[in-house]
Amino acid sequence: MTANHIGIIDGPLMAIFAPRPVHALTKIEMFDGRLGRFLTVTGQVPLDRYRTDPNAVRIALRVLREGGTVGVFPEGTRGNGELDRFQRGAAYLAMVTGAPVVPLTFIGSREPGGHTNSLPPKRARIDIVVGKPMPVDAVPWPRLSAEVAALTGDLHQRMLTGLKDALADTGRDLPGPLPPGETS
Repeated sequence: MTANHIGIIDGPLMAIFAPRPVHALTKIEMFDGRLGRFLTVTGQVPLDRYRTDPNAVRIALRVLREGGTVGVFPEGTRGNGELDRFQRGAAYLAMVTGAPVVPLTFIGSREPGGHTNSLPPKRARIDIVVGKPMPVDAVPWPRLSAEVAALTGDLHQRMLTGLKDALADTGRDLPGPLPPGETS
């Protein structure tokens, strides 16, 4: 599964509402303290977002090869949710395993102008729009950078179209940019 990333609760929402367990790539900083134990027990995958993380890739590939589901936020961080940034990880994992990619669009998991760790107000409407799965053929070694880039571009376009359709179907808007000086 791949999704835009606008709010701190996107990962938990993905895991709770998916029809089967999701092992989401989760920034390694989240694995400190009690939350870290919970994330580990529930099978989330620690990811160092600032460098190539071979351990996270190995774990994600194992999950996919065993028929499991891996959750990826290709933007790499919370933001406006418009998919302006789009990392190659989801495409690479799909290309190695032949796993289909199911796009999700989150709408309402962060209020307009809300900071990165803000929660939507009680009883707020949150939409999770599930797109049509994108089949991907497994590509044997060696997988060329150009092939990964091409699949990344295709997936990015599919998700941008899904985002546009989700906003039109729900009649809603994304929350816009993070407040000045905010990063996640």
